[in-house]
Amino acid sequence: MLTGELYMKNRLALLAQRPAPIRLVYFILALLFLWLPLAAPIYLLVHDTNLASILTMVLLYAEFIFLLRLWGENVYQQPQILRQYGLEFTRRNGVEMLCGLGMGLINILILFTIEGFLGWLKWQQPTILLLKIVLEGFFVSLGVGFAEELLFRGWLLDELQRDYSPRLALWIDAVTFALLHFIKPIEVIIHTLPQFPTLVLLGLTQVWGKCWRRGRLGLPIGLHGGLVWGYYIINVGGLIQYSGQVPDWVTGVNNNPLQGIMGVVFMGVLALWMRKQGLKVLH
Repeated sequence: MLTGELYMKNRLALLAQRPAPIRLVYFILALLFLWLPLAAPIYLLVHDTNLASILTMVLLYAEFIFLLRLWGENVYQQPQILRQYGLEFTRRNGVEMLCGLGMGLINILILFTIEGFLGWLKWQQPTILLLKIVLEGFFVSLGVGFAEELLFRGWLLDELQRDYSPRLALWIDAVTFALLHFIKPIEVIIHTLPQFPTLVLLGLTQVWGKCWRRGRLGLPIGLHGGLVWGYYIINVGGLIQYSGQVPDWVTGVNNNPLQGIMGVVFMGVLALWMRKQGLKVLH
């Protein structure tokens, strides 16, 4: 028994020497091996598709964090691998997360305020209780920010940086982040394709934000969450109505600012500013 355990540990330690794509495949297969046996019964037994989706995604992410710890201990001999990814439960990281949250929320409000000033949209009364939407959006946005940033700017970026130059790892991470948002039916992919450049810019922004904060994830989590929060409040609350003065490819296809020229410009400015802050740390 001990011989078998020692053999397995040695095999896992050797995995650290394999190329990044191989390590990524091993990790994903291990995660699916843990997740599918528990997720399949949920999909079969829970008839509410929305509830089933929520339960399986929560399960997937819980197992993802569990596997990260095992991965760090057995592959890299790093018991505190989450700290390596930038997930520190410290006051500084918490303050940076709140700053990022405010930054993302304010930037979304600036974007829609500019469009309102230009006459491209009109502000209107919320269709439902606004406080409910604000609180609901807060928790949803933090969940999305935490999950996606630990995945992309934590685990994935760390694996890439172990093998590649910082510049190459940056671009692979950002493009992968954008591509994985298109795991959808082909007709949906075609319809939402205009948001691809904005998602790449968001991915770049988040890596530079992490660099600016010396590897901590608080700011990227907060910024990501703030952007989601701002859009959630405006969209779900029904706070705007587009005037139709300009084509929807300017303001955003399907009323999604990520799918319009304004969204690309807005995210491009934010990306350039964040890059400047990140480069200050490197020099």
